[in-house]
Amino acid sequence: MIRTAIKFQGSQAELSGLLEQQDLGSKAFVLFAHCFTCGKDFIAATHISKALVDLGFAVFRFDFTGLGNSDGDFANTNFSSNVEDLVAAADFLTENYQAPSILIGHSLGGAAVLKAAGEIPQAQAVVTIGSPADASHVKHLFHCELDLIDQDGEADVNLGGRPFKIKKQFIDDLDAQDTAHISALNKALLVMHSPVDDTVSINEAEKIYVAAKHPKSFVSLDHANHLLTNKNDASYAANVIATWSEKFIDTDLSNEPQRITVPAGEIRITEIDHKFKCDIQTASHQWVADEPLKVGGSDTGPDPYQHLLAGLGACTVMTLRMYANLKKIPMNNVIVNLSHNREHGEDCQACDEAHPKVDVIHRSIEFIGDLTNEQIDKLLVIADKCPIHRTLYNRIEVKTKLTPKL
Repeated sequence: MIRTAIKFQGSQAELSGLLEQQDLGSKAFVLFAHCFTCGKDFIAATHISKALVDLGFAVFRFDFTGLGNSDGDFANTNFSSNVEDLVAAADFLTENYQAPSILIGHSLGGAAVLKAAGEIPQAQAVVTIGSPADASHVKHLFHCELDLIDQDGEADVNLGGRPFKIKKQFIDDLDAQDTAHISALNKALLVMHSPVDDTVSINEAEKIYVAAKHPKSFVSLDHANHLLTNKNDASYAANVIATWSEKFIDTDLSNEPQRITVPAGEIRITEIDHKFKCDIQTASHQWVADEPLKVGGSDTGPDPYQHLLAGLGACTVMTLRMYANLKKIPMNNVIVNLSHNREHGEDCQACDEAHPKVDVIHRSIEFIGDLTNEQIDKLLVIADKCPIHRTLYNRIEVKTKLTPKL
């Protein structure tokens, strides 16, 4: 699994997100909205996301403004700003990866995706989990403070054991919401709810289902609590979503490279997205190379220099292990760290065209075990004798030819 930490601009501040996907393509991209005052790392979001990734989907979840690792002040947010954050997240995916085909919202996040769906045209399916039909339903969580908020303009409330400041503008925004957008959804809808949910009544699921037009489905999350803290409940939800959604979304992976036969001793690289993402195959293995986001890539795999460093590092470790085993040196483990940059030569006085930069690989080695200084010195000498190290020091010629068309 590839996990990529992402920062993007939300409605009011920079937001923190996490994209999880498999190494070789995804059936579709999923945008996940967490429950009220929770965060992208809440247990239900984590479990459902992992299960969907295991089933071949890419899942992007993020912290709404003022929550988790996102910037901004929660007190200045409201339901409408959450919807704007969702649209911003969808725009980010569309511009940098792939437009989300599925929108999933948990609790108030479900109400938010229902509202945001109209502004995310690429989404083909919407899923709500334990969600209210009307965003104003959330007011029951702090109904005792409503008079104080109305009187003083704000109040500190306790939600899930944590203090939050709720302002009158938050309440006014909730009161301004309605459910007209549900009937105008024009996307496939899956409503999931537990009959024993004591936070959001299953009656709310009924309201959503009745308001929506077909295609629509309802699945009961029997015995699950509102937060889906049981991993089995979250996995069940993910499996249902995956199976249900494939009827309504385009899961064509024709652009993703298929496994082919590569002769032993050869390596085959081909494009995936016509930017930087490449498929790499050998006789026994298949993986991805890419470039970082900052240079226009999707960061779905190591870049070419990381592959080069990985080859040297792996060869160093293997060579040291073979020698340690042969000489019965008590090396419990070896850790190699590498980096690459371009530096001016040590004899460079006026770093101009006559004194070009040279490529330098920095390699540090850590030995774990009860080793003598003599053994360590010998191992360091052996490290420089690994085959990849010697290849890099030798004169290398790359001979290129055109492959004839069949």
